[in-house]
Amino acid sequence: MRRHASRFRRKASCYSSTLVRPPRLVVGSVLTAALALVALPGLAGSRAPSPIEPVPAAAFQQLTIPADDSRSTVSIGSLDAAFISDGSLAADSAIIEPAPLQPDAVTANRSGVDQPSAGSRSVRKAPKGARSASLSGTPKYTLSGGATFYDNGTTAMRLPRGTVVKICGDGGCIVRVVNDYGPQKKSRVVDLYRPDFFAICGCPSYAGTTQVKVYVY
Repeated sequence: MRRHASRFRRKASCYSSTLVRPPRLVVGSVLTAALALVALPGLAGSRAPSPIEPVPAAAFQQLTIPADDSRSTVSIGSLDAAFISDGSLAADSAIIEPAPLQPDAVTANRSGVDQPSAGSRSVRKAPKGARSASLSGTPKYTLSGGATFYDNGTTAMRLPRGTVVKICGDGGCIVRVVNDYGPQKKSRVVDLYRPDFFAICGCPSYAGTTQVKVYVY
């Protein structure tokens, strides 16, 4: 056993570290070869690209196609009737000037009518609204005083409801039925609805009171 062990040691000692190539040296050699191929392409057999050469004119050949009547032609058809405006002129439309108007036998023998001449004049029409108000009969008595307006839509007086009155101012007269009580101020005799007030007062729109005369029926 001792002899075999000594022989094995002798054989192992023959392979020293200087005889085996280390793995780092192999990897370095491969990388060096790859960098040489990239950095020095001329050594690897590559060459610069050749410039683009123009195509010679002799490479083109002239082509002639004869024209004849057998080919199809492009034609534009007429418009649809739905897209043609009323009274449009066609290619064969005839334009005729109107002839002078000639009186026919019926109108020539017709008797003329004398029309009154229209002159400038003024006509005074009866006023609408307030001045056209009228009542039959004689009023029982009259009241005079101030009048004002409210937007209640009522005719207020210190009279029984249902009393018919005719109220007159500088702008005209109206006939109303008393349907509310008022006014509170003694110097006033009636409180009117705003449209009724301006219909009889004859005053500008900024006015608030007016003097009226009331006929009680």
